[in-house]
Amino acid sequence: MAEFVSLSRLGSDEASGSGRGVAVLRIARPPMNLFDTQLIREIADAATACGADPEIAALVVYGDERVFCAGDDLAELAELPAEQAGAMAADLQAALSCLAAVPQPTVAAISGYALGAGLELALGADRRIVGDNVKLGFPQIDAGLIPLAGIRRLSLLIGPGPAKDLVYSGRFVEPDEAARLGLVDQVVAPDDVLGVAIEWARRFVDGPARALAAAKAVFEAGPHGHERARTEWAQLFSTEDQRIGTRSYLRDGPGSAAFTGR
Repeated sequence: MAEFVSLSRLGSDEASGSGRGVAVLRIARPPMNLFDTQLIREIADAATACGADPEIAALVVYGDERVFCAGDDLAELAELPAEQAGAMAADLQAALSCLAAVPQPTVAAISGYALGAGLELALGADRRIVGDNVKLGFPQIDAGLIPLAGIRRLSLLIGPGPAKDLVYSGRFVEPDEAARLGLVDQVVAPDDVLGVAIEWARRFVDGPARALAAAKAVFEAGPHGHERARTEWAQLFSTEDQRIGTRSYLRDGPGSAAFTGR
């Protein structure tokens, strides 16, 4: 059993024709959800479980009304020997990138603070919905460190110049600037963050799960995306959803298919 993380499926999705639903991964390590190695690994384990569950159509990641994650647990890092840091870096980097490895669409619902490793985790989501009370940033530089998993994603998302400014300075970003940079996708009232994220995730409950996973794999392939697209496209012709979707589209137009997720 995880100590700081829970993964639950929303029961209200049972009305869906496909029977698939939205899951919410909640982070709860009070008071500030600081990321230590245990919490990072618990999140990665929960994300892996979500990805393996065909009944989950999309994943929402949330802290609470006050904080998503206020940063890295520096008390742990201050005592980490150099030789141990080298041995664990690859595992932690993969764990912080776990949302990108989930085949279903993912959305980070952020209130309050999303700093350091918490923001790195959120960068791996397909969408970031934030409250208008958020403060975002990568303050690791002020501790003599750098983001372990977020620099490349940040650079691809907002461009290398703005990314270097945020990483080199460690400064906090307010909601308006975050939206302008493209660091976040939607700014809402803090009380609406979770609900809006769940609403976005519900769009995929009756969607073509295999095609969505294929599209996500191509996005994640980066510079190799063109080649990956050929493979994913061809493999979709062995799916039930491709046959349902193309025939329904021809017969009744877009949006008419009753996908099965297979």
